Amino acid sequence: MLKKRIAAVLLVQNGIVVQSIGFGKYLPIGKPEIAVEFLNEWGIDEIILLDISATRLMKSPDIEMVNRVAKKCFVPLTVGGGITTLDHVSRLIRNGADKIAINQIAINSPNFINDVADIYGSQCVVASIDVCKTNNGKYRVFDYISSLKIKLTPEELAKKYSDNGAGEILLNSVDRDGSKAGFDLDLIALISESISVPVICCGGAALPSHFLEVFTKTNVEAAAAANFFHYTEHSVTSLKGFLQNEISIRHDTQAKYLGSTLDKYGRLLKKTDDELDRMKFSIIEKEII
Repeated sequence: MLKKRIAAVLLVQNGIVVQSIGFGKYLPIGKPEIAVEFLNEWGIDEIILLDISATRLMKSPDIEMVNRVAKKCFVPLTVGGGITTLDHVSRLIRNGADKIAINQIAINSPNFINDVADIYGSQCVVASIDVCKTNNGKYRVFDYISSLKIKLTPEELAKKYSDNGAGEILLNSVDRDGSKAGFDLDLIALISESISVPVICCGGAALPSHFLEVFTKTNVEAAAAANFFHYTEHSVTSLKGFLQNEISIRHDTQAKYLGSTLDKYGRLLKKTDDELDRMKFSIIEKEII
């Protein structure tokens, strides 16, 4: 059985990683290369770098930023934002991107997915779909540029993208973004069961239990988060420590927290005094000759 993957999403606005709340409010975090360096050290499986200001401002991808980030990244790196031409794709791959994430260009020119897949392979194409609920509870695709819902349903668009050659679908819940309410399990199950390509879900993660829930209650291949990883030291390692006895995951860092107790937020709890005492090194008296 394939191991489940944990992905970190870094949203970049004007060159700075930001925390997103509801696709409308953004709080600054720091430089993307520093965030990538920490995530690598903590054992993340892959990183998704999305420049959310590039398309809105009609800018090309920030190749220099991608190049800086790639030098710090030792896991698969997916890059999105501002991609409108095959030249953009080529330059991103030459500067360290392993995969490219496309959103707006896929909505407006679906054949672009075929064009990229024909040259670089389907494994290189991640089609990103933003989804929100209507007032009657139906799921609709959200166009973040116009802030309007489009007519196609998420499952229709996901199938269209996969048929066109997308190797993965990045499924973003607009309603859950920054909510800390957990992943939208109904949406994730709907999409992952309607297509054969892997789905990466994102939106709402705030607790390690949210990751366990989505992995055990849906057949999603990867779970991603942005805000969850920003504010807690070793957040990836502690998350995997929480998950390691429940599901099959990659766990390559030396710190695995085996036998340790974590609270519901994934923070390492202090051991009892007796446990700490047993962990002390034995003192060996200096030999006198």
